[in-house]
Amino acid sequence: MGLRGVLRGRLSRMPSTPATVFHRDVALEQLTSEEFDVLVIGGGITGAGVLLDAASRGLKAALVERDDFASGTSSKSSKLVHGGLRYLQQREFALVHENLVERHRLLHNAPHLVEPLAFLIPLFGKGGVVDQTVVRAFSAALWMYDVGGGWRIGKRHRKISADELAAHLPTLRQDRLVAGFLYYDARTDDARLTLAIVRTAVLSFGAVACNHARVVSLVHDASGQVRGARLEPEAGASPVEVKARAVVNATGVWADEVRALEPGNEGGTLRPAKGIHLTVSREKLPCDVAAVIPVPKDKRSIFIVPWGEHTYLGTTDTDYDGSLDDPRVDERDVEYVLGAINGVVTHSITAEDVTGSWAGLRPLLAHAPGRSRAPSARTADLSRRHQVTTSPTGLVTITGGKLTTYRKMAEDAVGALSPVLGHLRPAATRRLRLRGAEGLESAEALATAIGSSDADVAAHLRARYGSEARAVLGLVSEQSELARPLVAGLPYLGAEVVFAVRYEMARTVEDVLARRTRALLLDATAALEAAPRVADLMAAELGWEESQRDEAVAAFAAVVATQRPLHSEAAT
Repeated sequence: MGLRGVLRGRLSRMPSTPATVFHRDVALEQLTSEEFDVLVIGGGITGAGVLLDAASRGLKAALVERDDFASGTSSKSSKLVHGGLRYLQQREFALVHENLVERHRLLHNAPHLVEPLAFLIPLFGKGGVVDQTVVRAFSAALWMYDVGGGWRIGKRHRKISADELAAHLPTLRQDRLVAGFLYYDARTDDARLTLAIVRTAVLSFGAVACNHARVVSLVHDASGQVRGARLEPEAGASPVEVKARAVVNATGVWADEVRALEPGNEGGTLRPAKGIHLTVSREKLPCDVAAVIPVPKDKRSIFIVPWGEHTYLGTTDTDYDGSLDDPRVDERDVEYVLGAINGVVTHSITAEDVTGSWAGLRPLLAHAPGRSRAPSARTADLSRRHQVTTSPTGLVTITGGKLTTYRKMAEDAVGALSPVLGHLRPAATRRLRLRGAEGLESAEALATAIGSSDADVAAHLRARYGSEARAVLGLVSEQSELARPLVAGLPYLGAEVVFAVRYEMARTVEDVLARRTRALLLDATAALEAAPRVADLMAAELGWEESQRDEAVAAFAAVVATQRPLHSEAAT
């Protein structure tokens, strides 16, 4: 009996759906008919964190996002929850400690989405001898990393042999490889983490969140204080007003644009930096742990990270002055990343081997708080600290920071609302489990429920949905065809599309293939092949006409074409 047959027999008693209050139409109705304590602008990881922090303190909180949750930087990061080993070189000791503390909290609060990951640091030399100054520098940095909080993951770094390194990275060049270090950090699916935070705020604490709703202006009271925003609920629709006692600008690299909605505020506080990543098949670059590869003559490193049947490489860190809405991977980016990797592997990787790519913008502060010296000419050397500011009209803006510290950033941002909202409860998010973490069962237990032969499916769904995996599988009991993968070579099921529309507020094919699943990042050609079926499933849920379905597929094809400029012929 296949998966579909097994599921029909075994899922009939499973809950088919989670709570249904995470619905866009419901959210829009609430936004326009109620008044809130806090309105958050921006649905990335920081805005999601602010929403959850505020709601869990008992505040009536709402969030609006002009595109999709995590559609900006928060779906295009390196997907690492880490202390930032290189920040030790910049003497950012307090920042590294804060990062490692927050890493530990995330491992506890979202164990299905955040998991420990081993990292290799290969050491190269001539004639089997490595520069001892380099060895001592890495050893000292890793001891500081462990003492500063790295030990919380339950393992410490250690030195390993060249043979052990080669066992993990078999295509690593052996002629200059001498030894290496092994240390531990963590990784996550950034877009799904962001979504889990938003859904936790909504489903567990009564917050309101709405995507694809662009803020067009701020609302002020008679004294000039910010008291809400006007937003466009659909493209071309008349603006509607959302009333709130306080507003938080958590829009990342777009923070200066929101600031500019206030009279006399010209912005200019951010210095965006572009980071790109490339995906290749695991056959091209096999590895079972991550690795940190030094870039010659650039004082930077490139990550090699395994991701299912793929491996991704990155990142760059360069000044960016183009459109904030459309950062792209260009040929220079590809040459930089592949050049660094090809210098240490035996089988060269070419641009034709790249199956997926993504480019994101870091919202770095042009002038970091607490630093008196002039900013570096290199964005790689700029601080990753965050900053909370309040305008004369009361608009609170949170900028800077990084994925790992989103919770602390949110805590600081909500704390800055006390002059308007009065006394606030203490933050409740330090040990707050996210949606899917409570009642989390092992992959083996879930596999038993759906048939032991489908252990891979169980592990895949557990890692993405946690305890809600059974709800996803419950959809198959309604329609067995949903057990079929969307496309060969990727693990995503049809049931995940329906779940994304019904319970994760997905509205476009891109929402599903780029963020609810990560198909676009892993294999753009496969994602494009899956788009018609995704659109069919979405049309049935959203009541699209055939013309709307065709437009949705065409819109996604256009996205693929812009994100894969080196393979544009595959997207036409």
